[in-house]
Amino acid sequence: MQKKVETFKKLRKALSITDSNSKKGLNDDGQDEDIRSIEEKVKRFRNEVIPDSEDFEKMIEQIDKIWEKLFADPIMVTSSAGEVTIQPQRTNNILERFFRDLKRGTRRRSGTVSLNKTLRFMLTDTPIVKNLNHPEYLEIILDGCRTLEERFERIDSRLVAEKLKEVQRKHQIIGSEMKKIIKLPDLPERLSALLAD
Repeated sequence: MQKKVETFKKLRKALSITDSNSKKGLNDDGQDEDIRSIEEKVKRFRNEVIPDSEDFEKMIEQIDKIWEKLFADPIMVTSSAGEVTIQPQRTNNILERFFRDLKRGTRRRSGTVSLNKTLRFMLTDTPIVKNLNHPEYLEIILDGCRTLEERFERIDSRLVAEKLKEVQRKHQIIGSEMKKIIKLPDLPERLSALLAD
């Protein structure tokens, strides 16, 4: 077991996922290192581990499978602030961190451990609101305004009303199969029979 722990530590170090001296634990953003040097370190790690033991076969298979994603080239994006380089995420740490924060917040408010109900009734765009904690994102959203209130004042209420009507119309459409079922003369009896079972 100790040998496996050491191997895992080597992999983390090769991937530069976390600084060994960091005290942030799961909230560590990792080291700011060049992706090509990380790739070289992971190649060396992979070549050391392969002949070592059958215990690591699945890990090596996974590394090989996602190699292209692990070391994807940065994406150049043109924004209002100019050209920005975005490095694709190599791990799901950011998403895991979001769910940990969400779970802690929900526990404090409701006292329940399960997130099931919260996630089911959560508005689709709620996770995007978390981005408001990031100054760069907030600056883009505010688009020159000082506050969110000021930014919302710029929104044309007629456009919002039109979009809402459009969404309502889409949700009111009943499929042809459902229409056939609704027209069945013995529908109440069939439903009663189903509920009786």
